[in-house]
Amino acid sequence: MVRCWQIVLVCSILLFTSPRSGAQLTERAVSGVVTDRHGNTLPKAIVLLENTMDLSVRSYITDKDGVYHFAGLNADIDFTLKAHYRNYWSETKTLSKFNSSKNPHVTLVIPID
Repeated sequence: MVRCWQIVLVCSILLFTSPRSGAQLTERAVSGVVTDRHGNTLPKAIVLLENTMDLSVRSYITDKDGVYHFAGLNADIDFTLKAHYRNYWSETKTLSKFNSSKNPHVTLVIPID
């Protein structure tokens, strides 16, 4: 009888502490390109992605085609994106949690000639 209660107790603990199927983390990615105002791609630009909830920042250095990519983003959180190239910054763009796209494409324009 004691063994039966131990099993029930362990099962109850596992039931109430395990993640529920409705609380699964939904992930998405964001990618894009960094260009100057004329549409020329900017290799080696630095793209900053900020989580607006905990203010953590991830960075990416664009490839030779000016392309960047961030994966594994929580779809329930807003993020901001901005790019830096030499002494210039792009405008900040917001990736909203209300944007339902799994892999949105965001172009960041740095105002240089």
